[in-house]
Amino acid sequence: MRIFPFALLIYFSQFPASFCQSISSLEHSDVLITDTIPEIDIPEISIIASKGRIMKDLPGSASYLSSKDLKRISPISGNEVLRKISGVHVVDEEGLGLRANIGIRGLDPDRSSRVLVLEDGIPVALNPFGEPQMYYTPKIDRMEGVEVLKGSGQILFGPQTVGGVINYLTADPPKQEMGSLQLTGGQGGFFSGLIGYGNTQGNVGYQVNYLRKQADQIGPTWLKLNDLSGKIRIQLNGNSKLRLKLGYYDELSNSTYVGLTQALFNSGDYDNKTIAENDQLSVSRISASATHERHWNYKLKLTTTAFAYRTTRNWQRQDFSYSEPSSYDYSVGEPLHGLIFFEDSNGHRNRQFEVAGIEPRLHWRLGPKMEHSIQTGARFLTERAFEQRVNGTKGVAESGLLKNDENRSGQALSAFIQGQATLGKIIFTGGLRAESYHFKRDIHRLGYVDTNIIAKQSVNQLIPGIGLNYNINSGVSIFAGLHRGFAPPRVKDAIANSGEVYQLEPELSWNLEAGIRSSLGKFLNSELTIFRMDFSNQIIPISESSGGSGSGLINGGSSLHQGIEIDIDVDLQKVVDGLRLSGQVTLIDASY
Repeated sequence: MRIFPFALLIYFSQFPASFCQSISSLEHSDVLITDTIPEIDIPEISIIASKGRIMKDLPGSASYLSSKDLKRISPISGNEVLRKISGVHVVDEEGLGLRANIGIRGLDPDRSSRVLVLEDGIPVALNPFGEPQMYYTPKIDRMEGVEVLKGSGQILFGPQTVGGVINYLTADPPKQEMGSLQLTGGQGGFFSGLIGYGNTQGNVGYQVNYLRKQADQIGPTWLKLNDLSGKIRIQLNGNSKLRLKLGYYDELSNSTYVGLTQALFNSGDYDNKTIAENDQLSVSRISASATHERHWNYKLKLTTTAFAYRTTRNWQRQDFSYSEPSSYDYSVGEPLHGLIFFEDSNGHRNRQFEVAGIEPRLHWRLGPKMEHSIQTGARFLTERAFEQRVNGTKGVAESGLLKNDENRSGQALSAFIQGQATLGKIIFTGGLRAESYHFKRDIHRLGYVDTNIIAKQSVNQLIPGIGLNYNINSGVSIFAGLHRGFAPPRVKDAIANSGEVYQLEPELSWNLEAGIRSSLGKFLNSELTIFRMDFSNQIIPISESSGGSGSGLINGGSSLHQGIEIDIDVDLQKVVDGLRLSGQVTLIDASY
């Protein structure tokens, strides 16, 4: 896809007077780019918060991309940003990052199910425990930063601690009136527009953003997307504040699992053609969260976050066959080019996921110079999934006969504690996380037959982690860490359609890493990490999204992922204006 060079970016303050002035300026110029951006608060619901902290005390490999980094990359999708981080493998699905497929250190990238993805510290997966797939991905257009944590520090989060944590950061309300407008267009009817406005009046600040994306044809894909979000910050008094956040997301596209046959691919005539003309995927999401922060003094802080979201994913897919049926709707290809026959029937895979939780987190600094710290907290999370399979009798049918109907539910209680002790140049980190997950599967209808199958299972696990930082000087740091990797089983994998409970154990691994970081002022930053992930029972679902049948799993048993990561960033802007070089190298050897 070619992006036309008329990208428009406007930032303005003292709204609306400056806004009128900016629009007036556009009458005499095609492009207006303003480099000076009003100050924006750094979001406080973060896992890293600054590059300085990476250098000083994080007991493992980590990366932080700031708003300046994102502005320099100017990404169309978040996939472009994550590719700047070593050890992170991103598989494109449609080229626009609608559904990220992220793998870390050789883990299966399918639907990012082995990566804990957060937005402002809050999970965004369908169901974080029982259905960790990513059918919704936070849009990079409205982000202020991205954090990636791969070391032992990830036990402060969860439930996934196998691969790593990716936290998308949105901006807090600005301290002064500020608005922004960003427009981008390209071939195939591609359009992306983001408008935002925020201000602080007295003790209340607010920020509202609206993102619209659409395309008629990017490759074989068309899409329509709306993303509305708002934040409110209330300074209750000198010691406490409250943050409220609301979000609404709606997407419609012709996403499909029907790909090219080898013959169609070899012909070269179908690369950008829509194969499954009647397939449509609808994804909608509403979310709300409230975060209260209370400082008793500069040593003690309690942050309590309550959150809830609902994701609806309805997928209409026309039935097809690679062999000619007795009757069909239409076909794609030629007799010598691997024909695909689309039948005059379809299936609606309708699913809705609900998640709610609350997490208090206490941060306590100790010692005469506050050189020691303790973080501890707990989280209660409840999740539900409602799934129906409706079969239509036409290729374009919008309804039909109910074939399958079930719901799944789970409740999880997590507790964690992590302490850091500083002894001269050495920082010791140790922590423990406990996960207890109880889940149930209720099958009401299976294969057009009403039934009443109910089965339950529980998973309990302790997740320890230790780390060490040796700060040789202000520019060089050595780190090492060891932690338990944990990934709970999917409910549909653990309990069969018959109701049989497989007693499927969670995926467990021991993750070890060691490395060195260096920073030569603002000129050169580098990190080298050696890692080893030793699984006792790696489980690989056979999903349709990865080209499988969509049912069953592969028990890989004992498996090993090991390798080296190298990140280098060279800032030459003082020598050549605007020149900055960066490179990432990842070498992985994975076997089972």
